[in-house]
Amino acid sequence: MSSYRIGPVQKKILLTVLGGVALGLSNSPSQYFHTFSKIQKDWREIDESNFKRSIKRLSQNKLIEEKKMHDGSFKLFLTKNGRREVSRFVLFENTIDFKKPKKWDKKWRIVTFDIPEVDRVFRDILRRHLSTLEFYKLQQSVFVSPHPFEKQIMSLAKIYSATPYVRVITAVSIDNETKLKKHFFKTV
Repeated sequence: MSSYRIGPVQKKILLTVLGGVALGLSNSPSQYFHTFSKIQKDWREIDESNFKRSIKRLSQNKLIEEKKMHDGSFKLFLTKNGRREVSRFVLFENTIDFKKPKKWDKKWRIVTFDIPEVDRVFRDILRRHLSTLEFYKLQQSVFVSPHPFEKQIMSLAKIYSATPYVRVITAVSIDNETKLKKHFFKTV
């Protein structure tokens, strides 16, 4: 879709905006940078000028849009093209491949996480990704899928520097298996 290669900082920005990070208190690219740098240690390693260039380039290529809010603040939103681009490199790129196998291996993948409150932004992002990948929500921070996405989920956790807080369990049975099979396979 895009005529240029999206760099790692731009990918992080797009992924974070996809995850719903609200930057409502920010009123400039400098403030965006400071907001992002506070929410995770990986962001602290990004140079502010590189961040500003990335925001500008994403905006010029119509992948993100800045909207002025009624209180004078600004928020970043993904455009339709931005959502398409993020989907392409997150869900379909070779590095994170979420293709469902044709045949179920009779195992459940249970994703649990206990991400600290200080990193709640990334907790919410992970929940949204799991929901997008059609994981079934068992509890607030417990999701299940019959698909072998263990490595891919840990790759997502790594992107968000949340690896210490995310566990993936592979189980051969679960007590509400009948309900889960009905949900995933439309069988009784």
